[in-house]
Amino acid sequence: MYQAFFGLNLMPFSLTPDTRSFFGLRSHVDAVNTCVSAMEMGEGLVKVTGEVGTGKTMVCRLLLTALARDFTLVFLPNPANSVVSLYHMISCELGILEQTEHDKLLGSIQRVAINAARYGRPVVILCDEAQALPDDVLEAVRLLGNLETEQRKLIQLILFGQPELDERLGQYNMRQLLQRISFSASLASLTYAETSAYIDHRIREQGGSLSIFNFWAKRRIWVASRGIPRLIHQLCHKALLLSYGKEELFVSNRTVRLAIKDTPMARQHHPLKAIWG
Repeated sequence: MYQAFFGLNLMPFSLTPDTRSFFGLRSHVDAVNTCVSAMEMGEGLVKVTGEVGTGKTMVCRLLLTALARDFTLVFLPNPANSVVSLYHMISCELGILEQTEHDKLLGSIQRVAINAARYGRPVVILCDEAQALPDDVLEAVRLLGNLETEQRKLIQLILFGQPELDERLGQYNMRQLLQRISFSASLASLTYAETSAYIDHRIREQGGSLSIFNFWAKRRIWVASRGIPRLIHQLCHKALLLSYGKEELFVSNRTVRLAIKDTPMARQHHPLKAIWG
């Protein structure tokens, strides 16, 4: 597309999270370190929350890589709509036979977890989109976290969710699950300094010139995106496309304005807003 025109190896602002392009944003690094430390200490249940587009999937993929050597991992990318569905999804990831009867699934999961712990690779379940889990499934998650030996938890869990997850857990009927959460991490929006460094990192990584996005272009993208990485990607990608179409080697203020106008979730703002943020 526009890679050759700008001297880029690949498109730097793809919407598909790629751990090879990870940029060490403070809240992302803190979340990864919190989860890894909690799992190594056998703390049981950890929660990671963040607004849509702040990088939960990236953090989840980083954890899958960081924990793979020492743990038996179960990744649930989609929320289960029933307890039986949850047990089936976990069983499938653990290699339990599909023919296992519904009422025996939990026992089978427990036996696999005991065996995994015996070999020094305890089970860790990473559950994405946890804010969408029904109440009975969240209760089943709590019960999974209760499986333990005298020394440690048999199954540890990391819940990823949007801020609505905190609201759900704040309800009275969720107080038992909330008490089981040993550590929490929150993914924050980027500051302007982080946004600028992030854009430069993505461009530099693909061999492009840092002059493609000037100070004001990055400033307006930060204001329009509210520091949300996914929106930063959308705006930068559209700005590069528009610049390529006009055969301009640099992203102009007008190009940024058009990219913002074409992005429904972007904050529409007067250019002067970029001065004070």
